[in-house]
Amino acid sequence: MPTQNSAMWGQKSNRKLIIGIFGFCLGLFGILCGMFWVDLFDWIMHKEMALAPDTRVYENWKSPPIDLSLDIYLYNWTNPEDFGNLSTKPILEQVGPYRFIERPDKVDIHWHPENASVTYRRRSLFYFDAAGSNGSLDDEITTLNAVALSAAATAKYWPPVKRSLVDVGLKMYGAEMSVQKSIDELLFTGYNDAMIDVAMAMPIFGDEVKVPFDKFGWFYTRNGSADLTGVFNVFTGADQLAKLGQMHSWNYQENTGFFDSYCGMTNGSAGEFQPQHLKPGDSVGLFTPDMCRTIPLDYVETVDIEGLEGYKFSGGPRSVDNGTQYPENLCFCGGQCVPSGVMNISSCRFGSPVFMSYPHFFNADPYYPDQVEGLSPNQKDHEFYMVVQPSTGIPLEVAARFQVNMLVEPIQGISLYTGIPRIFFPLVWFEQKVRITPDMADQLKVLPIVMLSGHIFAGICLIVGITLLCWTPVQILLASCRNRRYDLRTKTKTNGQYKSRSQFSSAEELKSKASTLVCEKSVKGSPDSSPLLEKGRKPTIIKSQTGESVATASTAISDNKQD
Repeated sequence: MPTQNSAMWGQKSNRKLIIGIFGFCLGLFGILCGMFWVDLFDWIMHKEMALAPDTRVYENWKSPPIDLSLDIYLYNWTNPEDFGNLSTKPILEQVGPYRFIERPDKVDIHWHPENASVTYRRRSLFYFDAAGSNGSLDDEITTLNAVALSAAATAKYWPPVKRSLVDVGLKMYGAEMSVQKSIDELLFTGYNDAMIDVAMAMPIFGDEVKVPFDKFGWFYTRNGSADLTGVFNVFTGADQLAKLGQMHSWNYQENTGFFDSYCGMTNGSAGEFQPQHLKPGDSVGLFTPDMCRTIPLDYVETVDIEGLEGYKFSGGPRSVDNGTQYPENLCFCGGQCVPSGVMNISSCRFGSPVFMSYPHFFNADPYYPDQVEGLSPNQKDHEFYMVVQPSTGIPLEVAARFQVNMLVEPIQGISLYTGIPRIFFPLVWFEQKVRITPDMADQLKVLPIVMLSGHIFAGICLIVGITLLCWTPVQILLASCRNRRYDLRTKTKTNGQYKSRSQFSSAEELKSKASTLVCEKSVKGSPDSSPLLEKGRKPTIIKSQTGESVATASTAISDNKQD
């Protein structure tokens, strides 16, 4: 019998030991999982999001799966004949939008594993969307003569004799302050101009005059061209995911050369990705090759896009300041500092007096919209913003809006530009708005669920592990408490002393004591009065420390106590 009990006790002990070890390991796993789940999640994200030919994001990066809409608005100048009258402002009438569907692609892709970057060019195809447009490409408007103004502005600082040649050319070809052209000519098709033809056929001005195109149009040569926006080199994120999509160089240079100091640095995002783990109060940068600079966007609020939380970054006054309000932007002046609200990109546009702003001079000094009539800036229609999913840096919604303006001012020695007011003349503005699709949003919604599930799983492992680890000690403690209570109830009296069952040396001694008590009681009373025969009385089973059972009578012991 003792051998069998020892074997059973050994099996129970082994089982309890295994449960304790398993609980310890499970609890430790829960702690480690909770501590390193974020790192594990980031590692998985790194593998999935880093740019490489075999990653999931590559195809979406190379050729976005959704068509982009480009809405273009132009200004019809209704009173060009009054421009010489300093008491009359130019009256502008907005026309459009003229919508084009853009299908972008990246070509000439070359990978550089030595610095974890990729080089490429952008090429886009544009298709006119008549149904989404408010007008036809055959519509004609009157607008500023940008070609004549560019020629005159280029000669502004030339010696008088050399400048007079430009004046003669403008007079010879009958150049006027305004031109009347169709929307198609002003945008993608372009139109011929005698001044362009002469400059290309007779390069008498040498390297001082650069004529990049044979026609003029705001988007001329952009359709189907891979050369217009230059060569991009961005980081792939293979070595550090935080650098994914950030600019390394443009046209093989880390400084554009068009602005002084850090203003000319090639930095910010190329547009497809923003930094991960963004926080409220952060800023993001967007490199725009058409302006040869990076546009800073500042956090303004948290919004909901297709059920996803996104941080909205907007182009505020800081984005279009040139040192008037933010001294650090002084290097963006480009040699001609003007009130805050426009960006001087003349050096980037072959010397033409081009200044970029937000549509209708939104977020600009009142000086600009007060120069003309017909503008009504408002946040809803004219704000430049980007909504970014903070943990991944993926844009959820983008509304890119810019306006092209040209500085018209008196130029000494050029008859056409004598006796005129100094005006920043709005010509065209465009908006490209894109929003994440519900299907793509559903894929991104899985990410926070995975993150939360990992923490919940770690917590469950920890709780179950602690429970299993504490199970055996708790069982032992409870059993000890039960045994102690039982010992107190089963004390017996020997020689005037109470003696518990734990005080007997063996089961035989306990049996002997129980038998003696029964016999003594039987002698004192008749058989009929024996407590063993009383109705309703049952023998009590007492276990010794060895586990053996001893039959006795609780009533006999009780009576003995009374004696």
